[in-house]
Amino acid sequence: MGGPVIHSRLRRGVLAMALVWAMAACAGAAAPPLGSGLLLAGYDRQVRAQDDLFRFANGQWLRTTEIPADRTRYGVFDALVDRSEQNLRTIVEDSAARHGAAGSPDQQIGDFYASFLDTARRDALRAAPLRASLERIDSLASPADLLQYFAQSAAAGTPSPIALSIEQDAKNAAAYLPEVEQSGLALPNRDYYLKSDPQFVTTRGQLRTYAARILGLAGVADPDAAAGQVLAVENRLAGIQWSAVQNRDATATYNKFSVTDATARTPGLDWKTYLDAAGVHTSDFVVAEPSFFTALGSALTTVPLADWRSYLEFKLIDSLAPYLSDDFVAARFEFHSRDLAGQQEMSPLWKRGISVVNGALGDLLGQRYVQRSFPPDAKRRIDALVSELIDAYRSSIDGLDWMSAATKQQAKDKLSKLAVKIGYPSEWKDYSKLRVLRDDLVGNVVRSAALEYQRDLDKLGKPVDRAEWITTPQTVNAFYNPARNDITFPAAILQPPFFDPTADDAVNYGGIGAVIGHEISHAFDDQGRKYDGTGNLRDWWTPQDAQRFTARTAALVAQYSAYQPLPGEHINGELTLGENIADLSGLTVALRAYRRSLGGRPAGMMDGFTGEQRFFLGWAQVWRGKTRDKQLREQLLSDPHSPNEFRANGVVSNLPEYYTAFRVTPGDKLFRPPDQRVTLW
Repeated sequence: MGGPVIHSRLRRGVLAMALVWAMAACAGAAAPPLGSGLLLAGYDRQVRAQDDLFRFANGQWLRTTEIPADRTRYGVFDALVDRSEQNLRTIVEDSAARHGAAGSPDQQIGDFYASFLDTARRDALRAAPLRASLERIDSLASPADLLQYFAQSAAAGTPSPIALSIEQDAKNAAAYLPEVEQSGLALPNRDYYLKSDPQFVTTRGQLRTYAARILGLAGVADPDAAAGQVLAVENRLAGIQWSAVQNRDATATYNKFSVTDATARTPGLDWKTYLDAAGVHTSDFVVAEPSFFTALGSALTTVPLADWRSYLEFKLIDSLAPYLSDDFVAARFEFHSRDLAGQQEMSPLWKRGISVVNGALGDLLGQRYVQRSFPPDAKRRIDALVSELIDAYRSSIDGLDWMSAATKQQAKDKLSKLAVKIGYPSEWKDYSKLRVLRDDLVGNVVRSAALEYQRDLDKLGKPVDRAEWITTPQTVNAFYNPARNDITFPAAILQPPFFDPTADDAVNYGGIGAVIGHEISHAFDDQGRKYDGTGNLRDWWTPQDAQRFTARTAALVAQYSAYQPLPGEHINGELTLGENIADLSGLTVALRAYRRSLGGRPAGMMDGFTGEQRFFLGWAQVWRGKTRDKQLREQLLSDPHSPNEFRANGVVSNLPEYYTAFRVTPGDKLFRPPDQRVTLW
């Protein structure tokens, strides 16, 4: 959610918070609060909270904090990620020092890490780890060969225009089903190829230069000409892809076909050939974007094979460049991180190594992380707070004046079935079949991808495992999964300064309470509301209620679309609608829960602020963070979260309680006329 971005591919429909949440504690602590939890040193008292709550709570910090050279953004969230990384480094280095027996977790962790740190060997090998795969691409001689390669690359974790995964069947949540989605672009999304603004023209030129550079490093003949072919294919793919807004639509992206029917609808794509090559044996599957695949089928037969081969060579080299010699690593950093996102320096070698090992062996590290970093009573505390927020949400549903009794009953039924996952999974992934070699980094990466791919394939034909986690305990994030109707709070976000039993309840509810409320609210946002309590894509709303809800959310689209984080560049209110709904609803419900927790008692003053002022300040300071302009531009085009400033200010401008708490009146910059304030849950 917002600000920071978690760089991992999430399943379709899973909503991640990616938060910058600040101080938080659960209500009901035995000891009285020791402090307000307000990060006062970063406040700017020259700014009025009635005009800009974000800068009132964060202005001094914004002026005095520089984004580290190896980052594209920095804030409270990132500080917690730093802490998690340091903990993981200790875990990995301890495992390496134990020199475990072959196949043991210590051996797998230690040797995977050592293979990444062995830059001397990587420099000596140069492009050698790519040779066999490049020869395979050079041998592709027909559209059928291309299609088989697309399928086989899925198991190796190498990108192609088709992204294959095993998901829950959205209309039969008890079963798994294969799904294919559009993919295959090196730039963040299709807009980077389609827009004519000078910055995008420049970026496309940088992509071509980068492609020529790494193709040349890999020994590809005439790399400049090959780079032109790469850009031609990517431009073709971008022109047929769905937009980010279209891809948010859970109904539009659920298109279940038999293999025979899908082949008939997409001439040029023989889906039996593709699925057989992918090792997927099924009679039905979901095609997320049918028009894309129809056009892709045409492209397989009309785009020259030589262009396809150059494109696939580039995708292979680009995806494996971080694990090759320093010249590959530098080239990839300079394009993906510096040119696209504005990052000035590469992260230290150890951090990149920890990231690779964590991505491959996440649950092995997670078990050790939980033992070291997750207090035994933290799970119980969050359980209690989640229950409070669910109760407040139930009360909110009862009080809605725009929803009928029939839809309210269905909404409460869904809420009663909401599952909660806190801290860590009940069962850990098994990595015993993964062969890790100290002298084969690329092989380790490819074998790890193949293991995870097979883990997914093995789900077909089996009941859905609703206890499965989609993340690791060491992930600083939170999630809602509509197909399972569950919310997940990993251990890494449930610790100081985010989960702090010494902080004031008001700030706790404005922080972790809003996190919880946000995730619950995703069950009822513009897409989450399309799923019922068991996770099936089913319309349980009366037409009149759906119409009233849509009218209210249209006002939220208009509000956020008016914001300009960069000159002339607006937030996409449709793209960010789900997260904006969750922010508004989550904070509303968290405030209701905070008021109920007081039991009629006055909150009292702390640090010169009332209880409700502290609640809103707790919300504002969780968005303390800065982002480089290039990264911000990417966020505006492809991220469903609004930038930090507008999440802080945008939500509170809709809440009457904020106006009362800070005496906001007409003429104040955050004042919004009552008839323009959006109320949902």
